[in-house]
Amino acid sequence: MNAPLRRVGVVAMVLFGLLFANLNWIQAYKADEYRNSDYNGRVQVAEYERKRGNIEAGGTALATSKETGGKLRFLRTYPGGEKYAHVLGYKPVNLGDTGIERVENDFLAGTSDALIANRIKDMFTGDETGGGNVLLTLSKRAQDAAFNGLSNNQVGAKKGAAIAFDPRTGAVQALVSMPSFDPNPLASHDTDEATAAYNKLESAEGGPLKNRALSEVLPPGSTFKIVVAAAALENGIGKNTQIPAGPSYTPPTSGTPIRNAVPSICPESEVTLISAVTESCNTGFAKLGVELGAETVKEKARQFGFEQDDLTVGQLGEDGLPVAASRTGAMQGPDGSTDPAALAQSSIGQRDVKMTPLQGALIAGAVANGGSQMRPYLVRQLLAPDRTTSYYTAKPRELRQPVSGQVSSDLRDMMVSVVENGTGRNAKFNGYTVGGKTGTAQSGPQTPDHGWFIGFALDSKGTPVSAVCVVLEEAGSGGSAEAARIAGKIMQAAAADSGGR
Repeated sequence: MNAPLRRVGVVAMVLFGLLFANLNWIQAYKADEYRNSDYNGRVQVAEYERKRGNIEAGGTALATSKETGGKLRFLRTYPGGEKYAHVLGYKPVNLGDTGIERVENDFLAGTSDALIANRIKDMFTGDETGGGNVLLTLSKRAQDAAFNGLSNNQVGAKKGAAIAFDPRTGAVQALVSMPSFDPNPLASHDTDEATAAYNKLESAEGGPLKNRALSEVLPPGSTFKIVVAAAALENGIGKNTQIPAGPSYTPPTSGTPIRNAVPSICPESEVTLISAVTESCNTGFAKLGVELGAETVKEKARQFGFEQDDLTVGQLGEDGLPVAASRTGAMQGPDGSTDPAALAQSSIGQRDVKMTPLQGALIAGAVANGGSQMRPYLVRQLLAPDRTTSYYTAKPRELRQPVSGQVSSDLRDMMVSVVENGTGRNAKFNGYTVGGKTGTAQSGPQTPDHGWFIGFALDSKGTPVSAVCVVLEEAGSGGSAEAARIAGKIMQAAAADSGGR
């Protein structure tokens, strides 16, 4: 064999070797990816052969499948429309799944390992047993109150969020993000129509596809004072201890004074800690934060849940809806040392401090629940297609314990004082003890302030029934008072739906 033929033979052998390696790579490593690809038309058709299970709350189906008679046999529908969109997400033909539809996709589709017995049975019977059913923790009344409150808020805010949960268990009672969207067009079998609907939402003002309750972080304003108050209580300051206050405070290294919202708030040189919380005394908490030090404030925030990057909300301990991490910022100057001005501003929830609404509710929940912060979850139970077998039932789990029982008791007294005597009066409702903290946070030099409220409700026995956070973005004057009013309605509804426990 001459040299040219040998070279051709070698090249052919190399090419066959590469082809063989590629086939093995596809079969051994890429098979699942290709089989489950959104671009695999056969997989899409097969997926719609089996009726997808329901997503339900309070005995009502929030996501159902109806027969079409077409090539894709079942159409996903969402009877609640915008009200539950950010919890349920959507199940499209040609787009990525979101929400609980994504988190529990295998179980809803019937392809979960837990449902393998049904698939084996179907091999012999020729049936196509439907997917499993997912039961959520949501309270219908609380969800109604949250959705209606945000949609019809009295200060004209176009963006905001509300989330409430049971402080004793972590079961989410309500989760709403505003603006919302109707998921039904996104599930259309007309892929051009679905894509057009998605593109319209993606570019819409206010970002309706964003889940603001979990994914958006904003300066929390005075709600962060509960974290600083907790640090103070753990460092020798009692709720009735006098702390420095006054009408104005200029931190060291800063020429910009920190003032109170109005001159009538803590003009005295000293006020008690409980009065500083009740009145929302900026100067008192700015000075207090500088006295405690950056590391003390940052560590207490971390113990409440700030800086956590891996929290999700779905099943307990399982994959769920992603939660953005809340942050405190560096509180440092250019040289890396603590900057008293940055620390003072951070101690009143400004500067680089950023928080999700869920984090706000978690702070309130820990205070209400004796210092124990429960892991939030949305999935209460997984039921078989015929509803006879339960494959999963949530069992509450503690997430962390940021404060002791005594500190939580003192914080509870302070937050109740805010609602009884201070800025949170709008959150009150009959038959329950309500505590909370309002917050007004600067959003920018040319934009209105955000309005916040975090709080909790206790029944006549002192048992917590709901913890909540409401934020109205760029709500301006009256935003925090309106957030408190909406929060009160949500907690009242949650308490009623729980049987008035």
